[in-house]
Amino acid sequence: MTFEILSALILFAFVSSITPGPNNLMLMASGANYGVKRTLPHMLGVASGFTLMVVLVGLGIMQLFDLFPITYHILKIVSVSYLLYLAYKIATSSTTSTDKSGNAKPMTFLQAVMFQWVNPKAWTMALTAISVYAPSKSAMAVLMVAGVFGSVNLPCISGWTVLGQKIQSLLTNNKRLRVFNYTMAGLLVASMYPVFL
Repeated sequence: MTFEILSALILFAFVSSITPGPNNLMLMASGANYGVKRTLPHMLGVASGFTLMVVLVGLGIMQLFDLFPITYHILKIVSVSYLLYLAYKIATSSTTSTDKSGNAKPMTFLQAVMFQWVNPKAWTMALTAISVYAPSKSAMAVLMVAGVFGSVNLPCISGWTVLGQKIQSLLTNNKRLRVFNYTMAGLLVASMYPVFL
């Protein structure tokens, strides 16, 4: 991989990782509701899960869609359904300070890893990265693309979580928190728009 291609890949990884999408919106909501420390497993799950996804997409998982086209439509339905469920969970979530029962919990590491497989933006990023920056699909090229994303993605998504925690100081009453959570849920639903294109 030439320096020019590597530079372009790093820029693509940065832009696609830092821009709003389901992962970033959920991490910001989690940071606002639970803080960075409790959101850490969620952040690590997103970074690890997406890196693994890039590797598996590059090594041929997309051949399943070619062999069984119906699986693409099933994935789309599952993705939309799960994102709507998560939007509902965000809209109705509360911080631990307002949830005295302690039932409110951020997404776990494993849940965040698994979420990548129903995240439309993650699929778009992985498919584009492999087709543009590792068209040969050689193991070395795929691992290079995954390594770049793994290195760039975590700092980008961490910024969204920290932003959420910083917003936490403005969400000191239930009304503001409810407005914030409804807004995040609405944005998450809006992020599904590309699925229908």
